[in-house]
Amino acid sequence: MANLVLEHAISAEWIDQIFEEHRQRQYPRELLFSTIVELMSLVSLGLRPSLHAAARQMETLLVTLAALYDKVSRTEPALLRALVTGSAERLAPTIKELGYSSILPGWQLRVVDGNHLPSTEKRLGALRRERGAARPGFSVVVYNPDLDQVVDLQPCEDAYASERVGVLPLLASAHEGQLWMADRLYCTLPVMQACEEVGASFIIRQPSKHPRLIQEGEWQEPVPVKTGTVREQMIELKGGHCWRRIELTLQTSTDSGDSVMWFWSNLPESISAEQIADLYRRRWSIERMFQRLESVLDSEIESLGSRRAALLGFASAILAYNVLAVVKRSVEQAHRETQPEGWEASTFHLAVQVRSGYQGMQIALPSDYLSSQKSSETLAQRLMALARNIKPRQVAKSKRGLKKAKPKEWLEGRAANAHVSTDRVLKAHKKKTP
Repeated sequence: MANLVLEHAISAEWIDQIFEEHRQRQYPRELLFSTIVELMSLVSLGLRPSLHAAARQMETLLVTLAALYDKVSRTEPALLRALVTGSAERLAPTIKELGYSSILPGWQLRVVDGNHLPSTEKRLGALRRERGAARPGFSVVVYNPDLDQVVDLQPCEDAYASERVGVLPLLASAHEGQLWMADRLYCTLPVMQACEEVGASFIIRQPSKHPRLIQEGEWQEPVPVKTGTVREQMIELKGGHCWRRIELTLQTSTDSGDSVMWFWSNLPESISAEQIADLYRRRWSIERMFQRLESVLDSEIESLGSRRAALLGFASAILAYNVLAVVKRSVEQAHRETQPEGWEASTFHLAVQVRSGYQGMQIALPSDYLSSQKSSETLAQRLMALARNIKPRQVAKSKRGLKKAKPKEWLEGRAANAHVSTDRVLKAHKKKTP
């Protein structure tokens, strides 16, 4: 199933075509860009431990390892965005054939957030004398929670650049009927004006320092909701923008200590304030997606010290995540009638299944059996037929219980950095137990 979706989403011919259309200074000779994406996808899916190991196992690689790493470190950010957006567009018809439900009927949800890559190893000569950690950059990601797909990506090589500026190129592709949701970092007048100019709607959390208001309307009567109370007012900003401000008063404070939250929106009156407050909770779906990228896929490859190589590794993990999301939806739809309500497949266990059986399947099955499907309808039917052979119990998602609050105690630095022998602690504990 993973191979079928990979062939459909990022086929070698299509990748090389994208390279020709969006390349700036790079050019292909013996090493095609499709080969690089294939190697990085194997690393992101966990089928190979590193790019070096993946290259050593590829018999058709015609260049040296030095030439491979040189090509990877020069991958242009425009190519990464074209890969992510193009593959998501190629997978969308298949997902619609499999079936999905809209969170807000009549609207296309888009959740925006930034993902900063962690520090990499200091393999570059210019970094070896630096004491501080080496940050290779970040990416502003657009996530579609209805389809469970990353649909756009804006990579940035400078780790100190502003995410607010990085989101503006993404908003250029927005259109009427879309609802964009973002955290308070993006509550700036240029971002909201960009949505307004293209006819898109937005829900953005208000920060402590928000754009200056010209006029504030009267608050309406508060309405009780599950988490507290909600009320709204009209606000006017510079440029004649009249938007809605929703105030959510929480019964229980958030982890950061916030008991009141404000949201700005230009949604029509047909969408109530209660719906807007509830919709903003969907913004956390992109946080969970980032967690799955880190825990299930190798989205943060520390050995790729070059900033462009690190961003390529993250983009490859995005491609792999979209593939696993289609496999996950296929399994859920195939077993929906036989499983209890609320049953959900686990991305983690699906990834484990792929890693354990992928290489053996590649050897055992004939090449025509895994041939790519020409149409989305044919691919969806093939995925459903294969998904029925999977045992639901092996890939079911484990439901976690409620978290128990733990008291946070202050410790001295000497005590926090101290270490003990596990063997001695266990032996001492065993003597105390009657």
